[in-house]
Amino acid sequence: MKVAVQWKENMTFIGRPDSGFPVQMDADTSFGGTNNGVRPMEMIALGLAGCTGMDVISILQKKRQQVTQFEVRVNAPRSAEHPKVFTNALITYIVTGKNVDESALLRSIELAATKYCPAQFMLAQVFPMELHYEIYEEEGDGRRRLTSQGIWQELSVE
Repeated sequence: MKVAVQWKENMTFIGRPDSGFPVQMDADTSFGGTNNGVRPMEMIALGLAGCTGMDVISILQKKRQQVTQFEVRVNAPRSAEHPKVFTNALITYIVTGKNVDESALLRSIELAATKYCPAQFMLAQVFPMELHYEIYEEEGDGRRRLTSQGIWQELSVE
């Protein structure tokens, strides 16, 4: 993989990945930025959420689960001192659908965490991750009912 960033002004950079889709990055005004783009550390957290999310939904679809909505939330606090790295992560998979099988979701989370998602596997070597899930039954008219929730397991630094 090759990427490049090109400085525009102040703290604004345009990132150009292999895929060709440009990404504007910037810093908060207190750090000399113009608050006009995503922060680099936010991109790392977004990459983690996107990577694991794509793997989990792909596996659920292969398992013929009727998912109507899917969201992955990542809460990754940072250390107070520089270099202000992520100290841990709580990843929550929120699945809404019709008769979503809890064991299918758990297996999907496991495969993403241990086999398919390189971002998750790599970052789990650096800081611990706790993987939570919520399953909602779609009841129509935008309504849903929580049917199951839990924790897959914590991925800890070896």
